[in-house]
Amino acid sequence: MADIFLNADDSRLVKELTSFGLKYDGAHQYWIIRLALTKSLSIKTPPDQSFDSHRTGGNQFHLRQVTGYGAAPDDNGNEQDFDLAIRAILSSYHEEDLFSDNKKYKNFLNRHICRGLSEFRSGWSRSHDFYGYLYQELVEPVANEKQIAGETSSSRLEQLKEALHELGVSASVKEILRGARLERFLLYLNDVSQYDVLKRGVDKLSFQMGLKNSAPVLSHTSERKVVSLDIPLPKNEQRTISPAPLEQWVGNSEFKIPIWLGQTVSGEDFGFDLAEAPHLLVAGTTGSGKSVCIHSIILSLLSGNSPEKLKLALIDPKQVEFAPYNGIPQLYDSKVVSFIDDADSLLSNLVDEMEERNRLLADVNESNLDVALANGSLDLPRIVLVVEELADLLMQSKELEGYLVRLAQKARSVGIHLVLATQRPDSTILTGLLRSNIPSRICLLVQKSTESKIVIDETGSEKLLGKGDMLIKMSGEQELHRVHGAMITEADRTRIVGRVR
Repeated sequence: MADIFLNADDSRLVKELTSFGLKYDGAHQYWIIRLALTKSLSIKTPPDQSFDSHRTGGNQFHLRQVTGYGAAPDDNGNEQDFDLAIRAILSSYHEEDLFSDNKKYKNFLNRHICRGLSEFRSGWSRSHDFYGYLYQELVEPVANEKQIAGETSSSRLEQLKEALHELGVSASVKEILRGARLERFLLYLNDVSQYDVLKRGVDKLSFQMGLKNSAPVLSHTSERKVVSLDIPLPKNEQRTISPAPLEQWVGNSEFKIPIWLGQTVSGEDFGFDLAEAPHLLVAGTTGSGKSVCIHSIILSLLSGNSPEKLKLALIDPKQVEFAPYNGIPQLYDSKVVSFIDDADSLLSNLVDEMEERNRLLADVNESNLDVALANGSLDLPRIVLVVEELADLLMQSKELEGYLVRLAQKARSVGIHLVLATQRPDSTILTGLLRSNIPSRICLLVQKSTESKIVIDETGSEKLLGKGDMLIKMSGEQELHRVHGAMITEADRTRIVGRVR
């Protein structure tokens, strides 16, 4: 009897990777299975139960093929049976004794293989060199972790010290953090007045270090006389962030409305509580990763909430971004809204809903929905309104801004929250009244420093790397968070939305 099972889609992928990826006549499909296991084990969080659905209708494999169980040494005396070693790795990874529970061992092994194949599906295409992809995904991250004290970091550190000396800035490097796409140097300034010198000289510093068009980003920290200088890594050393941790992070979070976006510069998961935000502005130009960021927000909402606990009101003037969410049970008003008349009706209904909830709270003598839910005096779902392109919406009808302002001003207490996204963060779209009532902001790459100021009240977003690199300002916090957003693919959306349906 077989030990590892795949579905038809995963089986086709294995065949394709064996033929077109490995490009080797003698390649075995179980080589791909082993690579998929390796890829999954490189992810810090364990695969969840959703990967159990990947096990019917496809190919089957035996432990001997996957782990070498029972295989004799080869002709040169090299060991071929790695089953005990893999059991030990999985036992340590899952913090369970898998030596005494063979069924659970095979179950975890199968989940990891299916997750690894899912990662291959979302990250590789025929147009890419599979060997190069494997090197970037499996080898480079390990090398990068060790590089902090290695030759590359040492070389860049010397370059930075020389550049600071050329600028006349006296500073010591307190700490170096290496992330997926950049290195953050925490600098202790011996003279506070030299901050202005460093700020004016960032472009010269970029030239001195040979960074070409990848400009460093300078920002304050909460620590006295310490600033952070983010210096992009070379393109061949950068890596993408996997969306694999999203569902488990959301599931384990104690937030009321948990949102997971990706990783910080130091490689830690980054998320926040939308209920505390309580409204969110997301801005970024074409190619910045804004739409992917919005999908990460929506998938977080879907992963962590049943239709009884949360409803999604979606407005998509472009008519394409939110189409995959049509038909999900969480939809407010039962459909994704694209046309201006429908948007007007939806926003009007939300304002009426807000006023009705205020009356209900008054009837039960509660100050807000959080308290009413905790006391059991009301049982109402939270509602999150997501607008994919605010500029397109307001260009068609400026009157809709009135609804949005009213909701931003009063809807928090009744459990209604706004997520507004735009490619054009200018003062005509983001008026003072709207901005002042949306305290939490995500700014991806923008075209001008003035747009960065409009979104996060300071410059810097115009120097981001694009493709999910973002600066985040949360309500009540002075310090900005720099986060690398996860690469959410169509396969990720399909998997989560399919389960929600």
